[in-house]
Amino acid sequence: MVPPLVIRTHIAGGDFGRLRAEFELPESFSPEVLAEAEAAAIDPVESAGEREDATHLPFVTIDPPGAKDLDQAMLVERIETGFRVHYAIADLAAFVRPDGPMDRAARRRGQTLYLPDGNVPLHPPVLSEGAASLLPDEIRAAVLWTIETDDLGEPTSTRVRRALVRSTAQFDYDTVQTAIDDGTPHPSVAALPELGRLRHELAIRRGAVELQLPEQEISGDADGGWALARRPRNDVDAWNAEISLLTGMCAAQIMIDAGVGVLRTLPDPEADAVSWLRRSAHALGIAWPAKASVSEFLSTIDPGQPASMALYADTTRLLRGAGYTAFDGTVPALTTHAGIGGPYAHVTAPIRRLVDRFATEVCLAVSAGRPVPDWVRTALNDVPSWMTASDTLAAKVEHACIDQVEAWVLAEHVGGEFEAVVLRAEETRAEILVENPPVMAKCAGERLPEGERIVVRLTAVDVERRKVSFERA
Repeated sequence: MVPPLVIRTHIAGGDFGRLRAEFELPESFSPEVLAEAEAAAIDPVESAGEREDATHLPFVTIDPPGAKDLDQAMLVERIETGFRVHYAIADLAAFVRPDGPMDRAARRRGQTLYLPDGNVPLHPPVLSEGAASLLPDEIRAAVLWTIETDDLGEPTSTRVRRALVRSTAQFDYDTVQTAIDDGTPHPSVAALPELGRLRHELAIRRGAVELQLPEQEISGDADGGWALARRPRNDVDAWNAEISLLTGMCAAQIMIDAGVGVLRTLPDPEADAVSWLRRSAHALGIAWPAKASVSEFLSTIDPGQPASMALYADTTRLLRGAGYTAFDGTVPALTTHAGIGGPYAHVTAPIRRLVDRFATEVCLAVSAGRPVPDWVRTALNDVPSWMTASDTLAAKVEHACIDQVEAWVLAEHVGGEFEAVVLRAEETRAEILVENPPVMAKCAGERLPEGERIVVRLTAVDVERRKVSFERA
């Protein structure tokens, strides 16, 4: 894995309190929400139903280092006919009473917001980091998906039911990657690389459009310093995501077949947009075979090359119009997600995302031959608007946090020169990626060479407004 690029700086008083106030983020939960959560942690909601005892299955979790809100635990097995995936998902409906104080608070919040100095959780920590979290060596209420696939990774059967599970170990991505690279994977994920690769190949054939733009990460230290880093996803991260996507696609099909549910949708790109991207690739000097689809073409280019970074930045224009589509009785015209290449639903992160609880309850009811609960059906029409508002806020908060740390990190370097890649150029300015520290910003300059490395000069930093300015050196 490519090591992260880091500049670390100590900022006196560099916290995110002003940003939290600006976006009116809640500091805590109301007393009645906290009281309900404490009671549910001790005595879960009885209406969650009978549970299968699956505590004998050796589940493991794979999450970022230090994570406590563990939504998923997995066990991937190679079987004679292909693969068997046991995927345990935290069962929030076992703790959240419909239309109770916690439920109403969750509907307002929509999802957990992650800030460098602490998160704004969807549910009280006594649940999200305690009784509902799939922490190691603890028996937990879960929704258990068992998906069998053929030798190519295509699902052949899906079961979903409530269960009791126990995670045997908590891992992070790098730890699992190192063990796999060393040839000593944990038995519960020994088959993950093979299935993950197969699922990725299927995604390409489905036409999934995966962007591999570098992600900026913020980390802190005990002295109050902040660092920016750029880390490409490792293979385990990608394979882990494939298991979640597989589950979400199976969930979507269950709901489509039943004619009720809520999907994550994204329209296919227009032909004109694909033609424009082909011209962009040609201008960047990247060969695009005439018969290759967008997905096939993107899978062949090196995301670490400057021209590829620029093309991925352009490809974002193809993936516009994402939303949540709820239905009850009539299947909508749009049921697919262009980024995934098929129908898809959110069901694997209910601790952190509201919609998953509703979609999961639909799948459980349909699979058991029971009516979908009234509280789910009543809320379905409102779920898309709750999630859209929440997604918008989350994106704004994430961008603001990154902008703030960029300003803090660069404040003492005005006048300095940096190497950068031109991602997207206009007549008199461009979007650039500074390589160290990894900063994405606007840069003044006429007809800057898209997809090439240039040297830029930092001309101004406004810490209060979270703005940095560059020009071509």
